Amino acid sequence: MTSLTLGIDLGTSGVRTAVLDQNGTVLSSVKTSHLPQETNEIDATKWWIAVKNCIVLQSEALNTIGRDLMDVRRIGVDGTSGTMVLTDAALRPVTPALMYDSSGFAAEAAQIAKHAPKVHITKGSNSALARALRLLSLDAQSKAVHLLHQADLITAHLLGYGGVSDENNTLKLGYDPDTGDWPDWFERAGVPAILLPKVVPAGARLDQISAKTATELGLHHETEIHAGTTDSIAAFLAAAPLEVGNAVTSLGTTLAIKILSQQRIDLPEMGLYSHKVGDAWLVGGASNTGGGVLAKHFDGQTLIDLSAQIDPAIESNLDYYPLNKPGERFPINDPELMPRLTPRPANDVDFLHGILESIARIERDGYQAIERQGGPQPKQLFTAGGGANNPVWTAIRARVIGIHPQETTIQEACVGTAKLVMATQAERPLKS
Repeated sequence: MTSLTLGIDLGTSGVRTAVLDQNGTVLSSVKTSHLPQETNEIDATKWWIAVKNCIVLQSEALNTIGRDLMDVRRIGVDGTSGTMVLTDAALRPVTPALMYDSSGFAAEAAQIAKHAPKVHITKGSNSALARALRLLSLDAQSKAVHLLHQADLITAHLLGYGGVSDENNTLKLGYDPDTGDWPDWFERAGVPAILLPKVVPAGARLDQISAKTATELGLHHETEIHAGTTDSIAAFLAAAPLEVGNAVTSLGTTLAIKILSQQRIDLPEMGLYSHKVGDAWLVGGASNTGGGVLAKHFDGQTLIDLSAQIDPAIESNLDYYPLNKPGERFPINDPELMPRLTPRPANDVDFLHGILESIARIERDGYQAIERQGGPQPKQLFTAGGGANNPVWTAIRARVIGIHPQETTIQEACVGTAKLVMATQAERPLKS
């Protein structure tokens, strides 16, 4: 039988894996929830446990169709962008993990501002570099050997060693995919170069799986591990053809927009940045609004029932900025931006209508911000994430944005990661 490819996605709520055949057909897709965290501090070891649990279920799913994990010969991982942890050489966390939406690192931002250029992606109290500096301050005994993004940690467990990342995950941390270097002022800002990962193109082949991990999980010992990417980029790759002007909105717990452009556009001051994908650039940003706000106010069935009572052709007169807590990344980059969900009407249908329309306006503003900076207009708009399953919301977005979002039969980021791995033909040697 032909070899298979396994994509692993670490989302906000859980882990999903997909197995694709050589034609890119999804043979099986399995999801598990993240393990409960006992305190407010995130224990990154539970990410790896959740991944292993999901792979066990994936094995069972493959067996039902006459396939086996031993048929898998390529694996790639994506994770939430900017989520990271410090570990020792054995990949044991020496600090709690900090999530992508954590903020409030004013002291770290001030330290960065002393050394960074006037405009730089690492500036701000909610930046990835500020998060890394906070992690360093938590490593009181200086046990850290690796600074790892969420996807990097899982990739490291598969390889049996850490210290490597990809151009997509490292962009917000400060890596420049054009020059292939980290900023020369990092050491002065307090970031030891020895902790920084070696960086390769997203999807590049790294090495064979470690013998220990292969035996533990029932994978073939010749399975190749590839560099990962971020969850929003993986969602794009799952949903849309790689053509300039194609755009994908990911409506998950948060909202992320991406559009494929021939030119790189970086405006860190407004939360706009570009990821390198092959010879093109995936331009976009991520907002803290999204499905997480909806989940805070409505359970799943209530959301369905109320949505059915909304007329999407009628504009809501409610002007909200739906957030679960202060802080926004894009299209407004303001770590202190307050949620705005008032006035709340007595009718929950009207309240939900206002939230859905307000999120659609934020999505529209994001694409318009890219266009104002010389980026393309969306030619085709695809939607990934749970929000794509709400037809009323889709109709509202079509009216607000001015282009009808297309349905896609594939929405899972794990499928996009598997496709990225399959498309990768060349590898770049790791820098020594």
